[in-house]
Amino acid sequence: MLLKRLRNGFVSHALPVLLYWVLRVLFKTCKNHFHLAEDLPKQTFIASCWHGEMAMLPFAYLRVKPQAHLSVIASQHFDGGLAATLFKCFGFRAIRGSSKRGGVGALIEAIKRLKSGEDIGITPDGPKGPRHSVADGVVALAQKTGAGVVVCRVVFSNAFTLNTWDRFKLPKPFSTIHYYMLSPFFIPKNMDLQEAKVLVKQRMETV
Repeated sequence: MLLKRLRNGFVSHALPVLLYWVLRVLFKTCKNHFHLAEDLPKQTFIASCWHGEMAMLPFAYLRVKPQAHLSVIASQHFDGGLAATLFKCFGFRAIRGSSKRGGVGALIEAIKRLKSGEDIGITPDGPKGPRHSVADGVVALAQKTGAGVVVCRVVFSNAFTLNTWDRFKLPKPFSTIHYYMLSPFFIPKNMDLQEAKVLVKQRMETV
């Protein structure tokens, strides 16, 4: 049991750091094209991205706001811990919780940080899918704070696609990457939940 804990502890800390440096090398070798809305640097917003595309998105956010002021919602599962450690390598903070576990506490904390002027990153289809579905969290966060939702997407010319539920993607070296962060859209406070989720999905798929 002790050996298992030590092994898991090592993996949970070492693997994200290794991935961070792999991502930096991939970024340096790839041709990177940024399509970033000009009105983002002076706004506080909710950055919404699909779970399978989140690995390279920190590079886009840091182009918008070089002084990282972002908290990312990560699940309380083991893979969420890996993601949280990875995001910390980029200078981001983490809020642990998801629609499956710890969601209410994560939502409350995210609302506090948004109101204090911090951006929030969220994967609408995380932590376990279905892929490109929209859970309640992004809608609740937008409606309760009035913050705009920014569609964040990454499109690869050539990528490794993992055999996971989210079809997690990493760019192949020397490929081309297009990063998108669009102008915020707003969800009316009185909009029906299902209508709002359809709106988010439609906006997410405009890229």
